[in-house]
Amino acid sequence: MDTTDSNGNILANGDAVMPIKDLKVKGMSMTLKRGTVLKGIRLTDDPNAVECKVGKSYIVLKTSFLKKK
Repeated sequence: MDTTDSNGNILANGDAVMPIKDLKVKGMSMTLKRGTVLKGIRLTDDPNAVECKVGKSYIVLKTSFLKKK
């Protein structure tokens, strides 16, 4: 099964994505603002999640809240 964003576009390793709404990150005191470009995503074993680097840490985001840049 392919990993797709909220619009149905297929995602691949290294793509750039943007959140479609403000997201509170669990375990961190930060909020990912809508429209922030996250570059160089990595696919996970779960087709509904991707891993990306924010600052110096890596977080896993659900693809239903992302759109391909």
